[in-house]
Amino acid sequence: MGREHWVETTLDNVVLHKKGKKPKKLERSEFPKSIPYIDIEAFETGKIKQFADIASSNCCDNKDVLVVWDGARFGLTGYNQRGSVGSTLACLTPVIIETTYLLNFIQRCYSVIQSNPKGTGIPHVNPDIFWNLTIPLPPLNEQKRIVEKLDAILPKVKNAKARLEKIPVILKKFRQSILAAACSGRLTEEWRVGKDLQNWEEVKLKDVGTIGRGKSKNRPRNDQKLFNGPYPFIQTGDISQSGGFITSHSQTYNDLGLAQSKLWPEKTLCITIAANIANTAILTYPACFPDSVVGFISNSEKSELMFIKWIIDMIKNDLENYAPATAQKNINLGILNDVVFKCPSLEEQNEIVRRVEKLFAIADSLEARYRKAMERVEKIEQAVLAKAFRGELVEPDPNDEPAEELLKRILEEKAALDPGMKKKKRTANVAIISST
Repeated sequence: MGREHWVETTLDNVVLHKKGKKPKKLERSEFPKSIPYIDIEAFETGKIKQFADIASSNCCDNKDVLVVWDGARFGLTGYNQRGSVGSTLACLTPVIIETTYLLNFIQRCYSVIQSNPKGTGIPHVNPDIFWNLTIPLPPLNEQKRIVEKLDAILPKVKNAKARLEKIPVILKKFRQSILAAACSGRLTEEWRVGKDLQNWEEVKLKDVGTIGRGKSKNRPRNDQKLFNGPYPFIQTGDISQSGGFITSHSQTYNDLGLAQSKLWPEKTLCITIAANIANTAILTYPACFPDSVVGFISNSEKSELMFIKWIIDMIKNDLENYAPATAQKNINLGILNDVVFKCPSLEEQNEIVRRVEKLFAIADSLEARYRKAMERVEKIEQAVLAKAFRGELVEPDPNDEPAEELLKRILEEKAALDPGMKKKKRTANVAIISST
C-alpha cells in the first residue's frame, strides 16, 4: 500500500467556499421562507436558537464542511448541518470528493492552522495558509473505502476520549466532597471517638491568626517607577492560576515599591478581595502584593494554615454575596476579619490536613494517569489519520478511476460552478505522487 497512485493538489482546488454572514432578519421562531441559523453555538452543539431569512443568507447543506473562521477555536471543523452560515464560520462545498475525507483532512491540519493565525486581536484562519494546504487525493472509490475504515475506527477512539473527559469532573467533585467532609468534621468523626479533645467551636478568622491588607499607597498603582527590583510582587492573576501554592510571579517591586508596600513572609495565605473574590494561595517565599489581596498569618497555637485555606475555599460563594453589585466586586477587610466558621482543636486540624493530603494524593495520581491515557488516545487518533493520508489504511484497487482523471474532473467541475476561477489557479499546485 502507499500513495504512488495518488495525486497532490491544494485545498482551494477541490472545494467551493464562502464566508458566513449575519442575515438581515433573525428571529427566535421559524417564519415563512426561513432557515436555521448556524452560529457558533449551533455549530458546536447542534441546538438551533434562531432562524434567518433565506434570501439574505449564505446557506450550507448537510454535505458541506463548516470551519470556524474567527475566534479562539478557528480551524475547528464540522458537517451535517443545513442552514444559514453564521458570520464567524466558513462553508466549504466539496467538488467530487468525499465530505468525510475532506473533513478528516482539515481536522488533521488543525494544529498547522492554529499555529498560523491572521489578526492581532481576534484570531482568524489565515487564508494564505488554509487554501494552500496540500491535500493528498486518492481515487474517489478509494476515498470511500478510507472513509468507511475511518468510520469503523474513529468513533471507538472518540468514545474512549469522551469517557476519559468525564474524569476531571469526577475528580473535581471528589476533591470538593473531601473538603466538605473535612471542614464539617465528618472526615475525622471516627478518629475523635475516645479522645479528650476540644469540641468544634465557632470562631472568627481574626481569632485564629493575623489578617491584613496588601499595601499599595502609591497612585497610580501601576506606576512603572515602583517595579523591576528584587522583591516578588504577587498579583491577583498569580493567585487564581497558582493551584494553591505560589511558586512563581511575573512582576517585582524595587526599593521604592517596597517602601510603600510590605514584604509578607513565607507561609502567608493570600486571599483576593476584588474581582474574583476569595481565591486563595499560600506563599512559598516572601513577597509583596496589592491592596486587592489580603494576607492571613496563622496563629501556630490555634490554627493550621492549610485548614484555614480550605475553610475559605469552602465559603467562597458566601463571601462573594457580601460584595456590592458594582462594576468590580470587592469585599472589605472587616468582613473577612469577622468570618465565622467552626474550628476544631489544633490536633484535629493537623489530622484533617494529613487525611486530606493523603486523599488528594490519590486524586493527583488518578489525574496523572488520566492525562497519560488522554495523550495515548490522541496519539492513536492522529496515527490512524496519518495512516489514512499516507495511503496505508486500505488496499488500492486497479479498477478505480485514476486519481489524475479524478482531479481533471474536479477542476472542470469547479470551473463550471465558479466562472471567476482563473485558469492558472485551476492548474496550479498539482503533482503526481511518486514512490521516490
